Amino acid sequence: MTSTEILIRALADRAELADLVARHSLWIDEGRYSETDRLFTEDVDVKSPRGEAHGIEALIELVRSGHDTYVRTLHSKSNLIIEVDGETATVRAHDIAVFIIDDKTEALAAGVHHYRARRTENGWRFDNLVVTPIALTEALNRAL
Repeated sequence: MTSTEILIRALADRAELADLVARHSLWIDEGRYSETDRLFTEDVDVKSPRGEAHGIEALIELVRSGHDTYVRTLHSKSNLIIEVDGETATVRAHDIAVFIIDDKTEALAAGVHHYRARRTENGWRFDNLVVTPIALTEALNRAL
């Protein structure tokens, strides 16, 4: 492989991994659970403040057990640090989430998401996610 081909592959890998992180937010916020296998491997392991899950079905159950209690959620990822090492990669992202409790209140959360990914025959997929909480508010009165 030429140096140009190596660079193009590295950039393509980074773009695909960044896209997966963005799609993870949409997956949660829009309940796109039918797309889970486009983001995660069948044997995914997840650890979060809400609990732990092994496998896609357990992951969906874990996410729904917390997020389905809200009227709506909005997750925003930033500060992505992507490290690719051959067929595996890690991604670190900051996550700010708004949880709409009702038409008058919401709560805010901040955390760090540590993803591990592997290249599959269908592209990159996350096989591990650890969510480290940083801050969480109680219900806040809505100003708007």
